Amino acid sequence: MHADTGLTQHNLEARGFCGFIPFSGLPSSDVPAEGGVSVVLRSSLGPPRFLTTSPAGRRRQRDPSVPPEQLALEWVEGAHVLYIGKAAAGERAEHGLRGRLRQYARSGTGSAGHWGGRYIWQLDDSSALLVAWCLTPDLDPAHAEADLIDEFVRLHGKPPFANLRRGTRTRRLAAP
Repeated sequence: MHADTGLTQHNLEARGFCGFIPFSGLPSSDVPAEGGVSVVLRSSLGPPRFLTTSPAGRRRQRDPSVPPEQLALEWVEGAHVLYIGKAAAGERAEHGLRGRLRQYARSGTGSAGHWGGRYIWQLDDSSALLVAWCLTPDLDPAHAEADLIDEFVRLHGKPPFANLRRGTRTRRLAAP
C-alpha cells in the first residue's frame, strides 16, 4: 500500500483548500457561493465496509445502489481523497460551491439527486467523511477538477473511488 503523498489534507490545505468538515456541518458553515473545486476525504486508510443499499436519493427513477462487489473494484487503496468535484459560479441557489455541496449532502439523506459521487453514500462510515473546497477564480472549475483528477490518476493509477467521470472522459462501469 502506498501513501497518498500528493493529496492529503495537509497538502490540500497548502494549496488553498479549506473547510475539512463533515457533510453534517455544511448547513452552518460559510461555504462560498463562487465557483471552485471540492474534495471528499476519508481520514482512515483502513479497509472500507460497504452498505448493500444506498441511502442516496433516486435520480430520474434510477436506483443509486451499486453491488458491494463493484464498489470494492473501484476502491483506491491508500487514498484519502474519495471524490473530486466542481461547481460553476452562478446566481441560482444550486450553483457555486455552497449550493453544489449542500445538494451533494442532501443526496446522502435521500432528499436530492446528485448522481455524481454517489458511491460515497454506500460507505458505512460516510458520516465521518470530510468535505473541503477551493475557489478557482483564475481557472474554469471544470479544468481545475480535471487537473486534480489527472494528478490523482498519476499517483494511484485510476480515478478517485467515487468519480464516475474523468473530465470529459467517462469511466465504463458495469451495469448494476
